[in-house]
Amino acid sequence: MAHGGAGVLPRILFLLLIIAVLAAGGSLWFDYLGLIDVKDAYAPVFKFFGMGGRSKVEDPDSPGLLDSERLAKLMVSVDLRSEELQHREESLAGREQEILQQAAEIDEQRKALEDQEKSLTERMRQYDIKIENIRQNARNLNGMPPAKAVAILLQMNDQDMIDHLRMVEQLAQEAGEDSTVAYWLSLMPADRAATIQRKMAVKPKQG
Repeated sequence: MAHGGAGVLPRILFLLLIIAVLAAGGSLWFDYLGLIDVKDAYAPVFKFFGMGGRSKVEDPDSPGLLDSERLAKLMVSVDLRSEELQHREESLAGREQEILQQAAEIDEQRKALEDQEKSLTERMRQYDIKIENIRQNARNLNGMPPAKAVAILLQMNDQDMIDHLRMVEQLAQEAGEDSTVAYWLSLMPADRAATIQRKMAVKPKQG
């Protein structure tokens, strides 16, 4: 009898092992279907065999999942905004370069106009000085004896002589007197007097 009892014990243990395996398999199946949650109970066994437990499916209405979605959308929005700002910055940089170039061109034009104005002002000043000198010389010539005045005029080139003779005529007209120009020309050599009279007949160009 003792020998027979010893043979039954292994069978009982084997059956118990089969029942335990079936129970474990069934509970894991129910856990997979979501009917029960036994992953925490089997976690030590999974870790012993180097296996991770079944990941828990997040509740779609859980605050954590909603916050994650909001954060993801916010990050996308931030990236888009960053790209837009970068494009604007590049556009502004290009526009700034154009404005600086235009400003440099305007400054060059301003300097050129200032130089032209200075040059024109200096030319006008020199012209005024020349006219005043001619006016003073014409007064002096009028105060000299005719022969001496003619001798001085003959030493001038044609244009300078014409300028002085015209000024003498202008002064005589302003004073309401007769001009001495015709008399002075009569005292000059005929060919020189003819040349001066011919040139004086041509009106000076304005400007």
